[in-house]
Amino acid sequence: MKNMKSKINLKKGSRMAWSLYNLTIKSVVLSALILTGIYSPLKAQSDQLSKPTWWFGVAAGANLNFYEGTTQQLNSALLVPSAFDKGFGAGLYLAPLIEYQHPDSVWGIMLQAGYDNRQGWLEQVHTPCNCPADLFTEISYLTIEPSLRIAPFKSNFYLYAGPRLAFNLEKSFTYKQGINPAYPDQAPNPDVKGDLSSMKNMLISMQIGAGYDIPLSSRNNRMQYVLSPFVSFQPYFGQYPRSIETWNVTTLRVGLAFKFGRSHIKTAPEKEVVPIVQTKEPEVLFSVYAPKNIPIERRVRETFPIRNYVFFDLGSTDIPDRYVLITKDKVKEFTEDRLEVFAPKKLSGRSGRQMIAYYNILNILGTRMVRDAQTTISLVGSSEKGPEDGKAMAESVKKYLVDVFDINGSRIAIEGRIKPKIPSEKPSSNEQLDLLREGDRRVSIESASPSILMEYQTGPNVPLKPVDIVAVQEVPLDAYLAFNVVKGIEELKSWSIEIKDETGILQNFGPYTQKTVTMKGRAVLGTKPEGNYNVNMIGIRNNGNKVNKDTTVHMVLWKPAENEEGMRYSVLFEFDESKSISTYEKYLTDIVTPKIPKNGKVIIHGHTDIIGDAAHNQKLSEARANDVKKIIENALSKAGRNDVTFEVFGFGADENLSPFENKFPEERFYNRTVIIDIIPPK
Repeated sequence: MKNMKSKINLKKGSRMAWSLYNLTIKSVVLSALILTGIYSPLKAQSDQLSKPTWWFGVAAGANLNFYEGTTQQLNSALLVPSAFDKGFGAGLYLAPLIEYQHPDSVWGIMLQAGYDNRQGWLEQVHTPCNCPADLFTEISYLTIEPSLRIAPFKSNFYLYAGPRLAFNLEKSFTYKQGINPAYPDQAPNPDVKGDLSSMKNMLISMQIGAGYDIPLSSRNNRMQYVLSPFVSFQPYFGQYPRSIETWNVTTLRVGLAFKFGRSHIKTAPEKEVVPIVQTKEPEVLFSVYAPKNIPIERRVRETFPIRNYVFFDLGSTDIPDRYVLITKDKVKEFTEDRLEVFAPKKLSGRSGRQMIAYYNILNILGTRMVRDAQTTISLVGSSEKGPEDGKAMAESVKKYLVDVFDINGSRIAIEGRIKPKIPSEKPSSNEQLDLLREGDRRVSIESASPSILMEYQTGPNVPLKPVDIVAVQEVPLDAYLAFNVVKGIEELKSWSIEIKDETGILQNFGPYTQKTVTMKGRAVLGTKPEGNYNVNMIGIRNNGNKVNKDTTVHMVLWKPAENEEGMRYSVLFEFDESKSISTYEKYLTDIVTPKIPKNGKVIIHGHTDIIGDAAHNQKLSEARANDVKKIIENALSKAGRNDVTFEVFGFGADENLSPFENKFPEERFYNRTVIIDIIPPK
């Protein structure tokens, strides 16, 4: 009990440490500005010795580690009852260093490599038995930190910034669960110690810091010694220690560096060198995507996941009227294979069949709960107005299921929260917050009953078991020509395309101002089945200058297929996540991969919603698609197969190619996806 008490005090102190963290950051910034403004370089007392160019030494300090995010699955053998969120700890930093400082320049470079400890306590939580739970993590790294160094006005004050490469050395934890205070006679639970699973072997992040060189020796001495207090800030970017969950670490490092270097004797008076700076126009890059022959018409049997969220309008706790709500007398008529009969009142234009399936989520859920009387669910309402408002939203869903489907209310638990367990708006969110907050105003359907959940999945974000949709797919997404301004769209007033065939016939398209332009292959080929083309993309810069980029592509005209039926599966992601695909690994391995016919083709295209930077979304969609491809390739390899061909695309947030609109939060959630098309051999 004594040890437990000291830990509880530490946890309370971590809240104070969090406030101290914010205050410290502000103080560091203010101090840097003051030192930069008032310090002027001192004239050397000796005209015969120059400052050392190379410095060697050692740096030591304390890492103040601030934990955010969520962690609950400590390893494959231990899923703790309650998730841990924020935390704080202090660890040792010790590293030898080397610096290069040119005496006549403000620029320099630094390199430190050594031991870096990121240990900490997670804030105490209470388990469902009202037992206090504590988690201590002991993680440490071998860190390599190259930095660019700048000394304003060639002063002793300097700033530095650069990447951080960290290689994991230690990953242990200690989990302590106390007893329920209401039952003090209970035997105490033993501590659980072990290693965290899914730890990344290497992290790539960044740091920015400031320091001040305090001379310890006279400038007349050849050997110079310096003591440098420093502080650095290492944000959470890239500091996700594990490949699962959302736990991240932000570190404030405070320490001292001891450095020594050897001065050089001047052989001639130094003259001021004025560098000649040549201005260079920013780079502009284009790309062209010309797909291979994919049929224009294809019958698709789509296995469509039912997202386990019901989204509510701001200011209302009523189920929005875009969801399909039926009356009690229609329950017997409702079946999952005739969803088109129960179309919603409001429906966006694109992917109508899929959204009809999703908007029937409550009727699908009700039907499955009637069919399996052992099924139980939890409805978790999340509202920016508070838990009571979230609970009222969940109560609306429960009332519908009870009143219309005659489901016993004891099978449905209710919970209210401010934020969902897996929120879209995170501490790092800084753009289009209104759209992220719309997505967090929802009721999550949680269950441990496999009869209603997607195969091989567990957890609060598990979709319901998918439904099958059969439709004729017209002009697949991957059957378009795509022209992209990969880099420098902000530098262009407009851009256009010149396409010349092998006979010299020239076609012109544009001008355009958007980043991506797509068109059907027929617009270029006409009736020709295929051909080689020279594509010249011409940009007009804002200053009137031109930039030209050309390439050669082979284009093929798409023809309707005969007696071809493909299969389609979808994989869903949380906002800005590319690694959550691990939750789908068994589903892709055991359900999707066996459906790929011998000598078949798999077309994988990744998408994002419209929130965030376009370039980031493009990379994110490519990462999602390649993760799916890797899982399927591994499954095929284990089965001894190498007969399948792949085509992988990332379309980012391109609204011309995204599977859904972006008007409602549910459409944005479905756009965070990878779509897998399985095409049989011809």
